Parts: sequence; structure tokens; C-alpha cells
Amino acid sequence: MSAVVAATELAKTYGETVALDSASLTVDRGEVFALIGPNGAGKTTLVRALTGTTDPDSGSARVLDEPPAAVDRDRLGVLPQAFSPPDRLTARELLTYYAGLYEETRDPEAVLADVGLADAGDTWYEDLSGGQQRRVCVGATLVNDPDVLFLDEPTTGIDPAGRRTVWRLIEALADAGTTVVLTTHDMAEAERLADRVGLLSNGELVARGTPAELIDEHGGTSRLEIETDAPSDAFADLPFAVEQPTRGRQRDHQGVVVRDISPAEIGTVVDALETNDIEYSGLAWAEPDLEDVYLTLADAAERERTGRGGGSDTNTNTDTDTDANARADEPADDELDDAARAGETA
Repeated sequence: MSAVVAATELAKTYGETVALDSASLTVDRGEVFALIGPNGAGKTTLVRALTGTTDPDSGSARVLDEPPAAVDRDRLGVLPQAFSPPDRLTARELLTYYAGLYEETRDPEAVLADVGLADAGDTWYEDLSGGQQRRVCVGATLVNDPDVLFLDEPTTGIDPAGRRTVWRLIEALADAGTTVVLTTHDMAEAERLADRVGLLSNGELVARGTPAELIDEHGGTSRLEIETDAPSDAFADLPFAVEQPTRGRQRDHQGVVVRDISPAEIGTVVDALETNDIEYSGLAWAEPDLEDVYLTLADAAERERTGRGGGSDTNTNTDTDTDANARADEPADDELDDAARAGETA
């Protein structure tokens, strides 16, 4: 069986800026594939190439065994980052309008319930909260009961409870056979929803795999964070690597980090703290997760791109941090937004 979504060596430039650099991926039926990466990494450009709203300079893409632009739009649901339906329609009217663009549709009332807005159906779009508006937009992608969903940061601005409603909905759709490609900056979202994850940096897919595979390969080791004013050399007698992080997710942590330690070994550290009269205000143990993978790989790719050297930490698997500067790889989302309003996306 061929992949439902396939990209082969996709490349795209805007002037001298490389938005996609030989990006390849496949997504099977019922699979959730999450694209993660820094701002400007090429995620939206890749989604556009896969949905036929941007032509790559080279390479090829296929969706449902067709070139993207040739796919029956009744079989696709596309949610762009920027999607601005008419403000003076209610949530129910909006979903009814988008349902009218297709021959076979789901009941808009059922879609409202699916996105957790059954009680807000009569509220004008402009009077909904930002998170509720985003859920209406998610619902608009579902009225045609698509075989393939492309969701560009679907839960941006949605509160935690609403986010979990959308997560459960995506999980149910995938369980029923819908293929989902989504982009996100929420690593917890990617780790929960995705069967596989691809990390884009500078237009290149630098890593792909299941969340567990990526964490095993790139996530580093478990860590015990100790809130203390004591320097790391105060822990020299411990049989563990101890550091005061200068990069990564612990760089704002006041204290030290003990690496590669199991929960059963925490007592050894506590005994050492008491024996050496080291004052501390808290302990927190954590296993590596997808955010560690993201920080490590994104920082490595950025250092390779810019040619700057990375600082050295005590542990070679130390979490690293990516620069906050976003590249202007991708133009605004007007193409997908206009397509959505024209009925090509819903």
C-alpha cells in the first residue's frame, strides 16, 4: 500500500532564502505525523507544498496517489495558521456555510459538539474568545469528513481544557483512519498525538522517528535539578555528572543539575547534601522528553548553519537552546487563508 502523503526531495527558495532543502517524508493511512521546528524552519512551506498551494522549485509531492493540486478537495481538510472567517456569522452559521461547499458533509451540530462548542453555536464569531475561534476553525476543516487533514498549529491560543478536547478529537479521527499532518510548537502535543515526528531546521528534515525513538537517540539522560546556591564543585564526591547549566531548558534554573540518575539513587544525593551541610530548597527529577530532543537538534542545526561553536557543558548530552531569531523563510499565510475562504480549504 502506498503512502497517503509523500514528499520526495522537496526544495523551495524565496530569493536567496532556502525554505525547503530536499525535504522527504511519508505518512500512512491513519497516521499522525507532527512537524516541529523553530520559527522559519520551513514547516508552513512544506504544508503548502503538500496541499498544492505552493509549487516547489524541485522534488515531488503526492497525496492520495495524486499530485496535490489534483486531489479531490472533498477529501482534504486544511487548517492554515491564519484563517479569518466572516466575523458576523455565528459559529453554527460558519460551519453550515463551509458544509455547503461540499457534496457530502457531516452535521454541523455534531462538529460543534466535537470541538466543544455545542453551547456557543449561536455566538457571533467576533464575540468568541480567541481559543473558541480557533476551535471553530478546526471544526471548519472537519465538515467534509476528510480522508486527510493538514493542521498548521491547530491549538494555538486554545486553553488547556479546549486543547485536550481537540487532542481527543484528532486521536479519534486517526483511530478511524484519517491521516493527519500537523505542525506545532507544543512538544507535549507532538509527543501525545504523533505516531512519528519530523524536526525541520533551515528547511531540512534533520530527524524523523517515533517520539520514543527520538528521545532515546537525542534526548540525553535523566536529570535531578537541585535548587541551591552551592557551586557544582561542592558535589565532587558524587558518582554522577553535576553541572551548572548555561544553555538549554535548565539555563534559568538556580542551582545544579545531576545527570544520569535514577529515582532510586536520589537518596544518595540527599545524603550527600546533608553530610556536607549544603542548603537546598527543592529537588525535581525528570526523564528526557521531546522538548529536550527539540532543543538539542535545533541548536545543533543552528550552530552548523551559523558556524558558531557551542559551549561545553559537563555532560555531553546537555540540553541546548536554539536562538530566538526567526528567519524570514516563509511568506505570510495569505495563500492558504485565501484558499480557505474560496472553499479550497475548510
